[in-house]
Amino acid sequence: MNKTAAHFIGNSWIEILARWILGFTFIYASYHKILEPAEFARIIYGYDLFPAAIINLSAIIVPFVELTAGIFLILGIFPRSAVLIINAMLVVFVVLLSINLIRGHAFDCGCFAPQLSGNEPSKVFVIARDIVFLLLGMFVFLYNRDRRWCIRPTL
Repeated sequence: MNKTAAHFIGNSWIEILARWILGFTFIYASYHKILEPAEFARIIYGYDLFPAAIINLSAIIVPFVELTAGIFLILGIFPRSAVLIINAMLVVFVVLLSINLIRGHAFDCGCFAPQLSGNEPSKVFVIARDIVFLLLGMFVFLYNRDRRWCIRPTL
């Protein structure tokens, strides 16, 4: 690895930027889901992959997990644990989106606010975006130097 790449990877400002991008994104993503759980439940139902018995519970729990993990990342409270939760959600999101894309199923991804017809980004873009977020999360998880502005930097 050359000196520039090593400096970039070891830069604590890059790590905090990655934490904040992920944290604010997941806080923003949770906002409409928390305000409109019935709409989010409808979106989850539209994936046509989950048993009806868990859809309402998922529509209530997932946004609060997103919100909490996002806040923890921004504040630096157990950042490795918070990003591990976010990465796990991102893997699930990528798998769910990919399954529906492969089978040609029309659906609203439910990532942020409900999308108006014709206004939503392509599913391939959404999957690519989630993979970029996953890579950012992997960087934060693997970062092993002193973290800036962390309340609890370990774990």
